[in-house]
Amino acid sequence: MPDILVEVRGPWLAGRQAAFLRAVHRAVTEALGTPEDEPLARLIEHPAGNYLTPDAAGERFTRIEIALFAGRSVEAKRRLYRAIVRNLGRFEVPPADVKIVLLECAPENVGLRGGQAACDVDLGYSLRV
Repeated sequence: MPDILVEVRGPWLAGRQAAFLRAVHRAVTEALGTPEDEPLARLIEHPAGNYLTPDAAGERFTRIEIALFAGRSVEAKRRLYRAIVRNLGRFEVPPADVKIVLLECAPENVGLRGGQAACDVDLGYSLRV
């Protein structure tokens, strides 16, 4: 599952959008043990005037929202936060300019693979990490 939404202000990625999304996805797979071959990530590059960010935020402020099944430990979430910040460092995103929001939902609240509830499907990975 995890469903990733990344938001940035302005076009500073300049042709590196797919690599940026892959960097976030790799952090998710590394920290949570989800399949590498099932990325679901999208990027919104807001015009500067359409995206207000904290006064202390730099030009590369990045907000990442990840919808995922509930069940991960606090330590797994901490690993996720660290992995994302580390991977975005390659794009010169300062650690203080990364905000990550996890939206957890129960597997029965997600339909996939032909209209089945996720709780009825073998996901191929554990939610208990």
